[in-house]
Amino acid sequence: MRDSQQRPRRVVITGLGTVTSIGLGVPAFLDGLRSGRSGVKPLTGFDTTGFAHANGCEVDDFEPSRFIRHADPEGLGRATQFAVAAAVMAVADAGLGESELRSRRALVSVGTTDAETRDLDALAEQQLAEGPEHLDPVLARRAQAGRLSTGIVRELGLTDVEALTIPTACAAGNYAIGNGFDALRDGDVDVALCGGADAVCRKNFVGFYRLGTVAPEVCQPFDKDRKGILTGEGAGILLMESLDSALARGARIYAEVLGYGLNCDAHHPVAPDRDSLARCMEVAHRNAGVKPEDVDFISAHGTGTRANDVTETGAIRQVFADPPPTVSIKSMIGHSMGAASALASAACALALTEGFIPPTVNHGETDPECGLDCVPNEARPADLTVVQNNALAFAGNNAVLILGRYQEAA
Repeated sequence: MRDSQQRPRRVVITGLGTVTSIGLGVPAFLDGLRSGRSGVKPLTGFDTTGFAHANGCEVDDFEPSRFIRHADPEGLGRATQFAVAAAVMAVADAGLGESELRSRRALVSVGTTDAETRDLDALAEQQLAEGPEHLDPVLARRAQAGRLSTGIVRELGLTDVEALTIPTACAAGNYAIGNGFDALRDGDVDVALCGGADAVCRKNFVGFYRLGTVAPEVCQPFDKDRKGILTGEGAGILLMESLDSALARGARIYAEVLGYGLNCDAHHPVAPDRDSLARCMEVAHRNAGVKPEDVDFISAHGTGTRANDVTETGAIRQVFADPPPTVSIKSMIGHSMGAASALASAACALALTEGFIPPTVNHGETDPECGLDCVPNEARPADLTVVQNNALAFAGNNAVLILGRYQEAA
């Protein structure tokens, strides 16, 4: 533990791993963000017979054996495969050798909504058809949510490590990144692999479909004609370390983690609360030492539902006298649940490094009730210093992350 008189360490992001429907790895993900690529296609991961519409954002070019070398990919569920692959990418992207990584105190923290519910779907189907005595033992073993983090630990051969899986639904990626930020800032660990992962599953799709919130074709956040979300999947893992560590090894720095805010209002099972989200933003700003006018753009939760978009916009207007450009990358990659805010954080880090604001695609006309500059359809060049990433989840779990461009002065 750090001495109580020691100054908190600055924390930076030096590696990114991304598994998305618009590309695998940083170059493809960055290209997709810049070009406004859409990952929408008909869902194939389960039988969609009987549904009036079943589009989504699946990862269709993922070969786990390309990334998973030390474990049997078939012994891992799809979400765990995504998480492990993204972690392997992040370590390589950071230029950190695996032997060097193993010598450090590490934290692995992965957020999720559904974990391996895809396997649980299959097990439930088997039990109904054949009885519990005929459940597939491979599926039963790999269906544990904890494997999202322990799978990374085993693949990378980490020993001095704490492994956590955080189940705060659609805000879980930001929760996990905040967890890593605290551990690094206080000197409890030397390196943190944090983010989120989820796979498309029938339970999730049907739940949103029955709520009437699944869009028939595309996701259109903040658009007056928006019709709902599209379920997606993937993983985003950020490799974070102290600034001193990054400078000592000459690492490239994507961004500095300035701070974050969390709250849980428990106001409603599914509906977001404007005042609570506004308070969460204010907590994040205080924790990061920034003011609303310092924020150059907001990566919104932006699901494309009326309840989310209007409520989130209202909260932004409570905090920001003049809201900055506010975008939603869910218009491109769908709602990847526990991976959503982690992938948005990776997008924010890339935006800071590359000097652009990702677009909100599929945009026709902005809803007057939102009235934000959502950077419609085309990326925008921008000199960015501070960016904000919002994440909202069912049951009132909110998480807001603040990232900054790395500058030498504190």
